[in-house]
Amino acid sequence: MDKNDDVRPSVTGQLRQRAEERTNAKAAPVSEQIEVLTPEEMRQILHELQVHQIELEIQNEELRRAQVELDVVRARYFDLYDLAPVGYCTVSEKGMITEANLTAATLLGIDRGALVGQPMSRFVLAEDRDIYYRHLQQLFATMVPQVCQLRVLRSANSPFWARLEATVGQESESGPPDCRVVFSDITESKRADAARAKSKRVEAALAESKQAAAALAESELKYRTLADSGQALIWTAGLDKQCDYFNQPWLDFTGRTLEQEQGEGWLEGVHPEDRDRCLQTYVAAFDQREKFSLDYRLRHASGDYRWVQDDGTPRFDSAGNFLGYIGHCLDITERKQAEEERAKLQAQLIQAQKLEAVGRLAGGIAHDFNNMLGIILGYAEIVQKKLDPGQSLFTYLDHIREAAERSATLTGQLLAFARKQIVTPRVVDLNVSLEGMIRMLQRLIGEDIDLVWSCSPDLWPIKIDPSQLDQILANLCVNSRDAIAGLGKVIVETKNVTLDAAICSGHLDFKPGEYVALVVSDDGCGMDEETQGKLFEPFFTTKEVGKGTGLGLATVHGIVKQNNGFIYVSSELGQGTTITIYLPRHHDKAELLQQEEKQPVLEGSETVLLVEDEVKILKMVTIMLQSQGYTVLAAATPGEAIDLTEKHTDEIHLLMTDVIMPEMNGRDLARLLLLLRPGLKLLFMSGYTADIIALHDVFEEGINFIRKPFLMKELASKVREVLDQE
Repeated sequence: MDKNDDVRPSVTGQLRQRAEERTNAKAAPVSEQIEVLTPEEMRQILHELQVHQIELEIQNEELRRAQVELDVVRARYFDLYDLAPVGYCTVSEKGMITEANLTAATLLGIDRGALVGQPMSRFVLAEDRDIYYRHLQQLFATMVPQVCQLRVLRSANSPFWARLEATVGQESESGPPDCRVVFSDITESKRADAARAKSKRVEAALAESKQAAAALAESELKYRTLADSGQALIWTAGLDKQCDYFNQPWLDFTGRTLEQEQGEGWLEGVHPEDRDRCLQTYVAAFDQREKFSLDYRLRHASGDYRWVQDDGTPRFDSAGNFLGYIGHCLDITERKQAEEERAKLQAQLIQAQKLEAVGRLAGGIAHDFNNMLGIILGYAEIVQKKLDPGQSLFTYLDHIREAAERSATLTGQLLAFARKQIVTPRVVDLNVSLEGMIRMLQRLIGEDIDLVWSCSPDLWPIKIDPSQLDQILANLCVNSRDAIAGLGKVIVETKNVTLDAAICSGHLDFKPGEYVALVVSDDGCGMDEETQGKLFEPFFTTKEVGKGTGLGLATVHGIVKQNNGFIYVSSELGQGTTITIYLPRHHDKAELLQQEEKQPVLEGSETVLLVEDEVKILKMVTIMLQSQGYTVLAAATPGEAIDLTEKHTDEIHLLMTDVIMPEMNGRDLARLLLLLRPGLKLLFMSGYTADIIALHDVFEEGINFIRKPFLMKELASKVREVLDQE
């Protein structure tokens, strides 16, 4: 049924109802008046009624014609509404569709009956719903028409761009106002806009390309001018690894043309000894697209080779595509010469340090060696005294004695010479490497200081030059010795250590991993924080002028760094110092260094108090002195010598004592015994070097001294000389 048919019966029925109501209201009075009317009046009234009837019929006809015209207009309106080129919808404040025309249903691809009652947001693309909600909210908030563009879903088809224009309708008695939504498909318009925008972009790109080309030409000109105006020798290479450009300074430097240098022609100017290395570095970096830097010698136009530093960098376009390489070279001949000179000076400095360290170690070696030589010489003489010179055994002992005397001469040479050695890292067991040094270190730091050696079993191997280990330990122990005034203790420890990230996080140089730790501790004066901060700086020293070079710990630091290790220092003033060296574990089996076992041994007439801490020397000298007819009171320690002196009731004519001993040195022992025996004569002996002995005041005028090793006749002569002194 047409919508117009629904409207007409409703209007006619309303008019009839109102007419009947008015007729019934006037019916009673009219019937009473008819009874008193004359025929003429009745005819007149009848005539008027007929006229009025005709008028009503005419009015009714006009009303019918007007109704027909209205129906036609309404039908045209609804045709225009349904068939309009845009979609019309009535949407409630809650967003529900309450009415829609056929165009709206067609655009949305759904039946109009099914469309009513659906939320309008259902047909909006999810990504654009925020636009729709803001659009609707703004409309009801301002009551001002709103326009927006968004994508609308069409059933079974891709979304299309739509233009929505919404206005607020009038409020009804039943509730809040609704809104009228007009929407149209603007997809083609959008496409046209996109096409126009693309066209503009293309035009802009073309214009920009022209500008870029002009700018590129200008930039290339500036680049070439810049490249040719500096001192750097600049080159470029393409994807084929062939050099295609050399700037004018390069050509001026080599004295060759661009054509001669292009491709691999430039290699002809590289020194033959550097050519392979140079080419290998270049090709390897090129294949990996990495920067490289190398030094090589390049032939100058004069014919001489000069050192250049060549830094190459990969080139990429704005899209990240690899284009080749660009590099620049600087003449570093003067710098190389300075580096060579500095290297020579550094080598001299290192050599001086080695000489100093070896010299100190030689002092310790000399002491032990002299003791052993003394035993060999002494017992050889003792046995020879009991043999006839014609016996073959006497001759053999003579050879032994001569060899021992020559060895004593070599010891003196060792003290004056330190041989330069090549540094060669080896896989070593730290315990084995250091064990052989401990006795020498004891002599190095002095017997006033107690040296404690504590090694952990099953130590991991490390890789280092054994001579560097010697230098590390010698420098650390000497540093500890110098920090101790008088008696003290130095502890040398080794242990395996595993450091995790948590431990390393608090220390800048630490790295997680497995390490072998070398720990040297002392109970010396300690250091404050300022001193610790400068501890490893070259030439920094807290010692008196002439007492230290300030290079010992700097050398230790350099060696440790060279071997990928690090150092931790713990110290407080008055509390001593602990220095821990961490050297990385080597996972191959260690090649243990074989250590020779040295057999230190030691050897004495009126009444002589003999004090010697080396028992074998004590016994040997006792036999020597007894063979000369002396009575010998032998003591292995200063304490024992004091006890013997106090207990011996007869006169003691001579004190013969070693200079450097545990508990107390020989000079202090002599002063103490002179208080007990004022007439006691003194004779000091030692196998240490002169500089160490001098520290104990035994080279003063009037002091009697005999150097180890000594022959029996030298001993007898010296003892007699001292006893005979007034």
